Amino acid sequence: YQYLSRYKQKENLDRFTFVPGRIEGTEKECLACLMEFCQRSNPSWTELSNFTCFLNFQLEKCEKSVFCSTVVGGEFSGF
Repeated sequence: YQYLSRYKQKENLDRFTFVPGRIEGTEKECLACLMEFCQRSNPSWTELSNFTCFLNFQLEKCEKSVFCSTVVGGEFSGF
């Protein structure tokens, strides 16, 4: 939700990093955001779960990537 809500507001995510334990928004806002980005008209709980697991996996890989680090990130802005 931390990434999706900022992306929705068109914030620059180049320097943002997920903060575990930080609570942002309400449960209702989080669910609405997930449903919007899930791209299904009426997703099941399983589809939402698979979407969030896959997105989380990809974002974790992105945060650990050398190309997305603050050291290299200046050279590849927006990458």
